[in-house]
Amino acid sequence: MKLADVALPVPVPRAFTYEVPSALEGVAPGARVVCPFGARAITGVVLAVREGEPPEKVRPIAKVLPISLPADLTSFLVELSQYYFAPIGEVFRLAMPPLDRETAESTIRAKSDTLGLFGDEEAKGLSAKKIQWAEPTAGTEEPSKLSAQARAVLAHLRAHGGYPVARLVEKWGNARAAIEKLSELGLVRVTTRDKEPDPFFDTTVPRDVPPVLNPAQEEATRAICAAVTAGDPRTFLLHGVTGSGKTEVYMRAIDAAKARGVGVIVLVPEISLTPQLVSRYRARFGDGVCVLHSALTARERYTMWSRLRAGEVDVAIGARSALFAPVKDLGLIVVDEEHDSSFKQEEGVRYHARDMAILRAFRRGGVCVLGSATPSLETVHLARTGKADKLVLAARARAQEMPAVEIVDMRRTGAGPTGDKKLTIPLHRAIEKTLEKKEQIILFLNRRGFSPSVRCHACGELVVCPNCSVALTFHKGRSRVVRCHYCDHEEPLLERCAKCKAPALELEGLGTEKLEETLAAAFPEAKVARLDRDVASGKAIERVIERVRSREVDVLVGTQMVTKGHDLPFVTLVGVINADAALSIPDFRAAERAFQLLVQVAGRAGRGDAPGRVVVQTYDPSHHALVFALQHDTEGFVERELRDRRELGYPPYSRMALVRIDAVDEEVAKGAAESVAATVRRATRGEVDVLGPAPAPIARVRGRFRFRVMLRAPDRKKLRPGLVAAAHVLEALPRNVRGVLDVDPVQLL
Repeated sequence: MKLADVALPVPVPRAFTYEVPSALEGVAPGARVVCPFGARAITGVVLAVREGEPPEKVRPIAKVLPISLPADLTSFLVELSQYYFAPIGEVFRLAMPPLDRETAESTIRAKSDTLGLFGDEEAKGLSAKKIQWAEPTAGTEEPSKLSAQARAVLAHLRAHGGYPVARLVEKWGNARAAIEKLSELGLVRVTTRDKEPDPFFDTTVPRDVPPVLNPAQEEATRAICAAVTAGDPRTFLLHGVTGSGKTEVYMRAIDAAKARGVGVIVLVPEISLTPQLVSRYRARFGDGVCVLHSALTARERYTMWSRLRAGEVDVAIGARSALFAPVKDLGLIVVDEEHDSSFKQEEGVRYHARDMAILRAFRRGGVCVLGSATPSLETVHLARTGKADKLVLAARARAQEMPAVEIVDMRRTGAGPTGDKKLTIPLHRAIEKTLEKKEQIILFLNRRGFSPSVRCHACGELVVCPNCSVALTFHKGRSRVVRCHYCDHEEPLLERCAKCKAPALELEGLGTEKLEETLAAAFPEAKVARLDRDVASGKAIERVIERVRSREVDVLVGTQMVTKGHDLPFVTLVGVINADAALSIPDFRAAERAFQLLVQVAGRAGRGDAPGRVVVQTYDPSHHALVFALQHDTEGFVERELRDRRELGYPPYSRMALVRIDAVDEEVAKGAAESVAATVRRATRGEVDVLGPAPAPIARVRGRFRFRVMLRAPDRKKLRPGLVAAAHVLEALPRNVRGVLDVDPVQLL
């Protein structure tokens, strides 16, 4: 009997065997097939076809869908699954089109009677012109008996002021039922809105004229284009300072790929933050650019997927998931800002898009270009060990000077006229002078909200989240609530301490909301705006940036959003309010991330005709990350940091994996973590360092206690037996315990 091994999008670490009916004899690896699975029909991907004895109660494949996955993408996904010990079906889900209408309709139709206020079209996510929009109502008291999911959805809506229903369903699978309940209670109002136009294609972009390259750009372009043209599978590190013209080098490489007739994938850290970047690509390549982003409906994403697969579009731009786009005859992958931690997926399949981009390009015989002003130490190590070719753009493309950087020691410097110690006299004076010159300012503070914590001055009690081991952040706005940034729990700020009942609650620390208010009061003539997740998402981000670009804003206050590659020529002053926040994270990569963040945010200054200036406030001015950032000395920082990593045995001089265990019962979670550690120690006999188990830095999140076990070995080959042993333990965990194996972890929290 002919059998097929099929990857189904379910969290099971194996493929499923189905009979291949005689009518479907032509089925081959990569084919998308409809398979019965319990009472449902699910779309999967064929991994292999073979002759053999059928297992008991084997069921036949029901249907073969017309468009298959490319063979190279299929084999790449299998390899990714094996590398990260990820369920094969969950891995293939990443590459499958977002909607298989042939199989979705029967499931949706069966549920349509229970959809209530949601029509079939919205349930299927197929409406091209209209969307369902949920928004919280004002002044309605929340009942005590709400499901955890309903509370989470309500908190999310209150935090954002409203959200598309389809997006809520992506985040919470049963969100529709929760919204319907909230609507019945008068807590949420559901309306039908016109769908906003695609933020990347709602305007006509005039075609550009390629600029003349400087010598460094010319040399980098020549090397990359030669490899692309020859089909030479190589990896390049394009190390260019901020404003050095890396994007122009990427576009010349894409020109070479198009001339050869091969496809291109461009990965960016966060697609919602880069409409300006996409506009540059459209200006060069027209509408033959496919932009993959979360604002697309399921129908639009399916259309994009089909056009890429057919070769009608040969350039795909997107965030990390664009790595799995079915680009025909792939020959070039560009990873812009390759150091950015957002390229690591932290939920589900925990892959690193940068590392897998190198693998996919190599397996396809293509070129991978990794670009950054502050390359990750792993990528630098690749270049130093001959696994990547390093190309350097040492100066800005328009010959502007790098901004002057000033360190302000907050231990010895007093508050400015505002009285807030986080706005020192030097920074206040710098803001004054910049405003006098009619130039613009960016102030970076990586803490959203009004105050990061609330404490009782009488008894010292901190207002903490009931579900997580973190303080609640006060958000002033219209609602005056305290909110958890991990589980979205939200509650009104009380007038008295819950513990001692004293009216002595005090706000501690400074968030972007408070900084915006303080600046507006201190500089009443200045137009102050804020950019963080509380005020902007999706297209609204670009609207804020466009206001800055058109000079409607004098001072922009923001979190990491303000560091992400924006080209704002009239910004001449950048202020870093608290550089120590990034350095205090319990992670061996803290110094690297702090250095990268400082260099990236400093790079927003002086990109026009006027020189730039950066003021960095810190309590630790001698920290090497700050000292090297002050001098724009990336090579010096890399040498120092690699020396420390080598001495301590941290990546890139070792390979690591992190096992995360969580459960509602603390002792149960601890016991499971101890079992993982003991099993790995027995299996590896000292070849793998097993650190832990230990409580996670944030010991409790969403009501579950968290423990970690760290595995470390000199190389991947020695680490693998430990990974196999850990994976076996995780597969056997009871239902009340969750376990995750994170290979090559980036976040250790």
